[in-house]
Amino acid sequence: WPNSSAGVSWDSGTPMASLRLKVTPSASRDAVVGWQEDVLRVHVRAPAQRGKANDAVLRLLADALGVERSRLRIVRGETSRQKVLSVDGLDGAQIRARLGSASS
Repeated sequence: WPNSSAGVSWDSGTPMASLRLKVTPSASRDAVVGWQEDVLRVHVRAPAQRGKANDAVLRLLADALGVERSRLRIVRGETSRQKVLSVDGLDGAQIRARLGSASS
């Protein structure tokens, strides 16, 4: 990706971006915690079993970004707390604006 800004990278010619995430499963609540350096911290109540935490992350971020869940995909880190998520239809600036309230 030629462009990047604090955990969000994108290609200017393509309406798709990727986000670096650090996920905490089995948390007390579902929340987009905020940016820690260039990684977006996300907490989900779901346990890290049989994809439950991944599903919860996708639901939470789809809601936070105001997009359909089908536009989000985990491209790296399916079984790790460190993940890379692709967002179809939004560029990096749009993602930062929509997650602005979660920025720290």
